[in-house]
Amino acid sequence: MKFQPVKGTRDFYPEQMAVRNYIVNGWKAASVRSGFVEYDGPIFEYLAMYQAKSGQEIAQQLFSLTDRGGRELAIRPEITPTLARMVNEKINSLPRPIKWFSVPRLCRAENTQKGRLREFFQWNIDVIGVDDVIADADVIFTSIDYLRSTGLTAGDIQAKISSRKLLAAVLVELGISGESLDAIYVLLDKKTKLPAETFDAMLLEKIGDGGVVEKIKKLMEITAVEQIADIVRPGPAVQQGLDEVSRLFVILSNMGIDNYCRFDMSIVRGLAYYTGVVFEVHDVTGRLRAICGGGRYDNLLKDFGGPAISATGMGMGDCVLEILLEEKGLLKERIAANKIDYFVACADERLFGRAVETACKLRTLGRIAEFAYKPGNLAKQLKQADSMKCRFCVIIGRELEECGKLIVKNMADGSQSQISMEEFFRGND
Repeated sequence: MKFQPVKGTRDFYPEQMAVRNYIVNGWKAASVRSGFVEYDGPIFEYLAMYQAKSGQEIAQQLFSLTDRGGRELAIRPEITPTLARMVNEKINSLPRPIKWFSVPRLCRAENTQKGRLREFFQWNIDVIGVDDVIADADVIFTSIDYLRSTGLTAGDIQAKISSRKLLAAVLVELGISGESLDAIYVLLDKKTKLPAETFDAMLLEKIGDGGVVEKIKKLMEITAVEQIADIVRPGPAVQQGLDEVSRLFVILSNMGIDNYCRFDMSIVRGLAYYTGVVFEVHDVTGRLRAICGGGRYDNLLKDFGGPAISATGMGMGDCVLEILLEEKGLLKERIAANKIDYFVACADERLFGRAVETACKLRTLGRIAEFAYKPGNLAKQLKQADSMKCRFCVIIGRELEECGKLIVKNMADGSQSQISMEEFFRGND
């Protein structure tokens, strides 16, 4: 019987593994640059933990199981609940601010489509314990800092930023009850995914007032903070939200990424637990799903049985990111192929031991070195070195061996030179 990979999963052959490592290593480097420290948790948790965050319907969106003890478990679809559990467990001993990052492997029982798989890797960064937009700005900066390091420019991507706090204040000012807000957030988050007529009809059904519906539709088109006043007269709550967003953009300008960022009230983020600044990073063409998204979630730790502590964070999956980097031609030029520093060849089979000794000494010195397991003629060994994309080929011959020398051949341009073994190893020390 021939087996195939499970739908929505990937096999990582060496070429694909190089891409994955490039992305993950870049995520980790960007996190460390911004002062985040790494954590991780178990690959499965109690199902109830995910239900506490996202409701009963989450059970159909993840892979769940019952263990031999009758416990209902789930393979993690995200790591934020694990973060909340871990922080709550040691909240009194953790220094503030808590700046953690993780790169978990996640699984979701999704319908697969471009940029969405059932198994994927996701970069998460979170700042806990800071009730100020400076933390939100730091999360956005770290996200853009990484994307910028891949070669993506402000002409390729944009961080669209809004505020759930500001949106709530405006909706209440328009006469929407606080109890209705969560349902409206979910609908507004689907605006770009629904036909205009369908969205309008659904919004009218929820609001019941055509005039208010028109104002909400105009609100979703706003791309400048000042335009809010054209929709509603700013009361104290609205003004507080406006001031907070304005200050955020000043900080982002100080951070040098304002050209990557713009205000966009259509960014809502459907999950109910967002409480303040929310953002998503998209390719400028809008053809792909969001590259990443996040925002402030000040109630999550409390909802998981901990104290009321401010928090903000972001998640970035590898699937959409890889598609964009590939389309922009930024992978081939930036992934250093697993190039071997030296291939040690011997022109005489009797020198095989010397070739092995030389290769392993180079490895001990920190160089990537290879040799033929079954030495053939020199031409075949040179061909093998070339196929393995080696930078240099070290050639050991009988006459050279007797005078303590070897040949170093540059595989890129074909040039070669003789050098004493002592000098060669000294240059690689």
